[in-house]
Amino acid sequence: MPVLTLLAPPTRPDLTDAAVRQAAAGRTLAEVRWLAAGSAVVARVGGPDAVDEEAWARWQEQGVDLVVQPDGPRRRRVLVADMDSTMIEQECIDELAAYAGVGDRVAHITARAMNGELDFAAALHERVALLRDLPESLIATVIEERVTFTPGGEVLVATMRAQGAYTALVSGGFTQFTQAVAARLGFQEHRANTLQTRDGRLTGEVMPPVLGKEAKVATLEQIVARLGLHTRDVLAVGDGANDLPMLQRAGTGLALHAKPVVATQVPVRVNHADLTAALFLQGYAEQEFVRPA
Repeated sequence: MPVLTLLAPPTRPDLTDAAVRQAAAGRTLAEVRWLAAGSAVVARVGGPDAVDEEAWARWQEQGVDLVVQPDGPRRRRVLVADMDSTMIEQECIDELAAYAGVGDRVAHITARAMNGELDFAAALHERVALLRDLPESLIATVIEERVTFTPGGEVLVATMRAQGAYTALVSGGFTQFTQAVAARLGFQEHRANTLQTRDGRLTGEVMPPVLGKEAKVATLEQIVARLGLHTRDVLAVGDGANDLPMLQRAGTGLALHAKPVVATQVPVRVNHADLTAALFLQGYAEQEFVRPA
């Protein structure tokens, strides 16, 4: 039987048993299990594996995420996550651009690229060129003053690692940021593009080759091959068009607060809960979470 999951934001844990029955919408309902009081519940249901889109939309209006997954093992042994607007709440290139006085221009290009309207590599080169001559020291300033971490991210990484999973941060952004974010959140590996610098300033160029959507899939496949695993063992999390092939390749691809072009093509979508949703969707109960000191 497929597995139905209802998720409410941790700040508003108002789900009830009646909500579970309503979400089942006439399907056979069995094995209801609360993973977190009022905010996360799973149940086995009869019927198709796919979520009913009209029902999904109704729950979205109520601020609740509804996910239906096929029957079978759900705990994954690898976590591959995007960084910008996924593990952190910003787009790092937009934050750098704000210091260069071209914030609005770069943010507009970023938004179009993440929604699949522009070629990712071309859009990246165009945006990075606008950062030419910025002091390299501004990267540390942005990390310190502008970067905030998506709630639940540290718990997600720590809990999966405690269960023996391998964790990798894979970004179309920059290694100067992924290095700091990976260290802060506990990722074992990070891959991204690298901003070129000369004499303490950005040159406006990126070291080739550009890490885009194809490279994210390649990274996922390289990691599972190295570990002797399969792509079905992977939980991938992302939000933008350059994440889409990676999400579709993984055993579980989670579209987190995703752009429309991604949300329409990925069945596992979370728009209201935080990153602990990725644990609930694997069947972890809140009492199993590892919370770093």
